[in-house]
Amino acid sequence: MPTALDRRHFLGATGMAFAAIAASGCRARLGPAIASADAGYGALIPDPDGLIDLPQGFSYRVLSKLGDPMSDGGSVPDAADGMGCFDIGNGKWALVRNHELRPGQDAGAVLASGYGRGPDGTVYPGGTTNLVLDAATLKVERQLRTLAGTIRNCAGGVTPWGSWLTCEEPGSRAMLVARDHGYVFEIPATASGLVDPVPLKAMGRFNHEAACIDPRSGIAYMTEDRDDSLFYRFIPKVAGRLAEGGRLQALALEQGPADTRNHGDAAMERRRSYTARWIDLDNVEAPEDDLRTRGAAQGAAIFARGEGLHMGEGELYFCCTSGGVAGLGQIFRLVPGSGGKPDAIELFFESDSTDQFNYGDNLCVAPHGHLIVCEDQYTDVVDNHLRGITPDGRAYPLGRLRLQTELAGACFSPDGKVLFVNVFSPATTLAITGPWAG
Repeated sequence: MPTALDRRHFLGATGMAFAAIAASGCRARLGPAIASADAGYGALIPDPDGLIDLPQGFSYRVLSKLGDPMSDGGSVPDAADGMGCFDIGNGKWALVRNHELRPGQDAGAVLASGYGRGPDGTVYPGGTTNLVLDAATLKVERQLRTLAGTIRNCAGGVTPWGSWLTCEEPGSRAMLVARDHGYVFEIPATASGLVDPVPLKAMGRFNHEAACIDPRSGIAYMTEDRDDSLFYRFIPKVAGRLAEGGRLQALALEQGPADTRNHGDAAMERRRSYTARWIDLDNVEAPEDDLRTRGAAQGAAIFARGEGLHMGEGELYFCCTSGGVAGLGQIFRLVPGSGGKPDAIELFFESDSTDQFNYGDNLCVAPHGHLIVCEDQYTDVVDNHLRGITPDGRAYPLGRLRLQTELAGACFSPDGKVLFVNVFSPATTLAITGPWAG
């Protein structure tokens, strides 16, 4: 099991790694935005195995599923959510996978240590598992628990220095014993066992959903899964070393609506660029779970359930699951300023019908520049989809899950050829291949 010394070695290396990335001008693994002649890849072909329908030319394989034995003696736990993929060298890729487990749910093992425990002393079951794959064959060589003792690890995000930021969703203290939850934790992609569970408290305590890092500046951006959420950024004291603290801020709009949700009317215009400003937040550990309400009182913009978040080439996208006049979801695009220019934000997409998308959650950018959005709705008998969205804002179906559960954790392999995605429950991790740049 990695010790605190192992973790210090990892954190010491991140500064050098970040400096090298910044100097090289490297960005998150994304290609140029190339729109195909048609919005999508054609009709979805029914899956004879009844799991997920995909277009002609696409196929999937199951890499990992609930109850599979793991290398550390445990078994794969349920509630697979956010996920990131990393090149860890020597022809290996690592997937770091969240498990959105609540106290009392099965952890897949008897956990001896972790961040938090319940009143009976049982380690909380939330956390992460790492899967190490052969990059050439996609064979799973090992999988193991890497974080324990947390609650509802929903989404998160990759860092440029080879770690995963896993985010706890609970903001309320109602279920908590001894210590607070609702923090971000950092997991090395190369972790070989349970990491030292250090909460990154300066990044705020709230209903964390997703995170991403701008590799040019080292600034972290974060979403919050609340009906009246804020959008946050964290400016670290030292780029690449989040544990050393920094400044937490919330986004506000210059000459724009204070409420971006468009519930009732379209106050936030589509495809209009608004100038963004940032409000400093205090008491960021928020023992009363009031960070968002205090930020809104200072003028921060309100969003409808901020969820998936992904850093692209000099811009980032995030989903607001229940936003929009139709209440079916929105996607915002934020362009961090440079050369003296302020940050700019626009409402990139707003769903008008369930045929476009219904409750978009996790998202990522495909190698050809289209957004890939995971649906997360339990409102009717309609299956959840993978949805694609072109750079000019056209939505199309990419996959249809045949189980009534959500899709989550969509992320691409370092070479851009494989889309990894989770079926939430029963936890199943898929690898999807196809003509992505077709």
